Amino acid sequence: MTTLHPVIERVTERIRTRSAESRSIYLNLIRDQKPESFARKRLSEGNQAHASAGCAVMDKVQLLGASWPNIGIVTAYNDMLSAHQPYETYPQVIRQAARDVQATAQVAGGVPAMCDGVTQGQDGMELSLFSRDVIAMAAGIALSHDTFDAAMYLGVCDKIVPGLVIAALRFGWLPAVFVPAGPMPSGLPNPEKARIRQEFAQGKVGRDELLRAESESYHAPGTCTFYGTANSNQMVMEMMGLHLPGSAFVPPGTGLREALTKEATRKAASLTIAGEYLPVGEMIDERSIVNAVVGLMATGGSTNLVLHLVAMAAACGVDLTPEDMAEISHATPLLCRIYPNSAADVNHFHAAGGMGFLIRELIKGGLIHAEAQTITGTLADQSKEPFLAADGQIDWQEPPAESGEEDILRPIDNPFQKDGGLRLIEGGLGESVSKVSAVKPEHRVVEADIRVFDDQESVKTAYKNGELNKDVIVVVRFQGPGANGMPELHSLTPILGSLQDQGFKVALVTDGRMSGASGKIPNAIHLSPEAARGGPIARLRDGDRVRLDTEQGSLDLLKTGDVFEDREPAVFRPNLHSVGLGREMFGPMRHEASDASKGATFFTFPGMQKA
Repeated sequence: MTTLHPVIERVTERIRTRSAESRSIYLNLIRDQKPESFARKRLSEGNQAHASAGCAVMDKVQLLGASWPNIGIVTAYNDMLSAHQPYETYPQVIRQAARDVQATAQVAGGVPAMCDGVTQGQDGMELSLFSRDVIAMAAGIALSHDTFDAAMYLGVCDKIVPGLVIAALRFGWLPAVFVPAGPMPSGLPNPEKARIRQEFAQGKVGRDELLRAESESYHAPGTCTFYGTANSNQMVMEMMGLHLPGSAFVPPGTGLREALTKEATRKAASLTIAGEYLPVGEMIDERSIVNAVVGLMATGGSTNLVLHLVAMAAACGVDLTPEDMAEISHATPLLCRIYPNSAADVNHFHAAGGMGFLIRELIKGGLIHAEAQTITGTLADQSKEPFLAADGQIDWQEPPAESGEEDILRPIDNPFQKDGGLRLIEGGLGESVSKVSAVKPEHRVVEADIRVFDDQESVKTAYKNGELNKDVIVVVRFQGPGANGMPELHSLTPILGSLQDQGFKVALVTDGRMSGASGKIPNAIHLSPEAARGGPIARLRDGDRVRLDTEQGSLDLLKTGDVFEDREPAVFRPNLHSVGLGREMFGPMRHEASDASKGATFFTFPGMQKA
């Protein structure tokens, strides 16, 4: 057996020690809920009648007789968003698959599923991050009927999966199986899409050409194919063992996709007290969380997961920090290049060997806990690849011995770079993070005078006026969770990329987020403390000299025209950002949300400070 890497072992033990009290409180909480029999037996006759009144007769007989386990389905289905449109038919498939193994299944409830691709650069983006916690609460309401013996979660995209995981872990006495929908077919190559976006920002092409390119990129049911937050979520679900092996990137609308959904249903039924009871809150532990972090770093995944993994871990009493993730990143080699880190998309990654190959190589390198529990056994069992056999069943096979394309996926002894590319950035302006895996080495250090903006529209105006045609560090403040909900600033990527391509040294510093699809611009994001809560970023002024070194992990104020500490901080004007498009309903969340380093959540978990 391969020896665990000493850094992974040390960080895991540190997390375990730090989390001892909160993890104990959590385990006691879910063990108090451990079922002695089927959940609905705890209900009165009237409760049971209400819970089964709308069912098919064949299911109602079993629900009232309490002879089969009952699976609750929590779905993020809607037919506007491509990633979730395939879920429309899943409940019907799941119900029949459950009957085939003497179980019942009911849609317990739906959760909202908003798309950052639709709201990018729009006011609705200010609700995006908080939708994660709303999803967790909505899933909690769905499961609060307490008639379920296991749960299946149907979700893919940015905030949906983290929200569902938080809910699943708060109902940790229930077995949980996550069911993906798969990516859409590859469309317009990602570099071509990025080129047209930049040309539009420069005024070289019109809206008709931009709309054509966007429509050719996002063109069918399924997940967007670039390696942003949605597909990073899917990778994390496999690394945590909440998916069937190799199921994340199987396309929708195929025989294999349907067979995997049926098999996921059988697995959920088998994990109830009618089979080999495996509560998800005991299955997921410190090792599972570390495995997810390693997977994120090895694939160059989305920085949004830095926020989400902290909140997900806290939901089961595990205290994870950005420092832990940065240390893991330093020890984890980059084994994948997927857009925005190359021209390849997740379909190409899957064809080159996909998750099975990746997990096997990480085990070989001693970088993950192979013995961590999963819904199929251990993580070592997760390195399998599903194929559809002639009889319609799934044929599980070992991953290929060699990568199908080493420009996309590499073995552990030939990585793209020695570390995962996530940097913890520290200095006098606070703590932030940066992903450098897609940033060329010559762009990773920027020293320049700054331009300070309080919103992203002002950045775009300054660009159009030619005010940014120079070496510049763009500072965008009042974008944190306590200000306007911490929106992504991905709509700035084309203009910053255009400046960089013109030969200027450019960087972004913000207390907001960037998209999981953003890559080539050096940045310091998630800056804490944020400007709205008195962080040093609120004292910055145009012309201050700043140095961002994403290699060494430092952000330093070099020169000002006065005494920095004597400056009055800029004041956030909440009335400008808190009304319209439902934003006024989220005021309490902005007020209560924790800093980015604690997951930017407004939940408080037992035994832990606000995580």
